[in-house]
Amino acid sequence: MLYTHKELLKIYKSNYQIEKAVREQKIFKLEKGIYSDKKNVHYLEIIVKKYPEAIITGESAYYYHNLTDVIPDKIYLATKREATRIRDKRIKQILVSDNLFELGRESLIFEGVLINIYNKEKMLIELIKNKSNVSFDYYKEIILSYRNIVNELQNWKIEQYLENYSLEERILDIIKKEVF
Repeated sequence: MLYTHKELLKIYKSNYQIEKAVREQKIFKLEKGIYSDKKNVHYLEIIVKKYPEAIITGESAYYYHNLTDVIPDKIYLATKREATRIRDKRIKQILVSDNLFELGRESLIFEGVLINIYNKEKMLIELIKNKSNVSFDYYKEIILSYRNIVNELQNWKIEQYLENYSLEERILDIIKKEVF
């Protein structure tokens, strides 16, 4: 199990007792402010513990949804615009407006870790919306993956989400031409 420093203070009552437990290997300090009762922990467990309100998006979401085999060099996390800036070299923070932040949020178990991630329908909209920021080969790979799972997609979700985007008709036309 993972713990924050604040959670351990409730258990051990002082920083001295926490440090003593670390020395005795009752708990392990994984990184600043994050501790575990196990020595080795999946990297996503640490990310989820440190940023519980963040949602996995972008290249990470495409990879975790098995839409690409390209392993992202960073973990892409969506946060609300007014959220504290994340200063972690492993993370690429994407600031999202409040009206779009919760759209498409779901939970997924990836390699045994429960993560918050945007669903495939929202990520399809984001792919089309950000097409100019993505390499052509990467874009085509993901579009082909979407074509392979077209029967799994819930069209009503796409239409419902698009109501919150500008250029909704244009995005929907591109989705119809390239995926359906």
